[in-house]
Amino acid sequence: MSTQICDKCGLPLDLCICKEIAKEQQLVKVTTVKRRFGKITTVIKGIDEKEVDLRGLSRELKSRCACGGTVKEGCVELQGDHKAEVKKVLREMGYRLEDED
Repeated sequence: MSTQICDKCGLPLDLCICKEIAKEQQLVKVTTVKRRFGKITTVIKGIDEKEVDLRGLSRELKSRCACGGTVKEGCVELQGDHKAEVKKVLREMGYRLEDED
């Protein structure tokens, strides 16, 4: 019986807590920006791309908010004003938001 062990925390992979710790240590900022032609874009900043899969997070947020979006320069951008929904989803996922301190 060989169980794989996480290199960071030393626990077996099925008990690994590295992802939860990475989420709790990051301070995420959710803002809205007015772009060309008056379009609103929701921007999520402060997530470290090395510790969290931004493309996977973007995919999850886009499906939960029913909108389009992309990952640019370490930020997740969603089409439309989804600030409240994004904050709710990120809290459920275990992220710490900037306005909660």
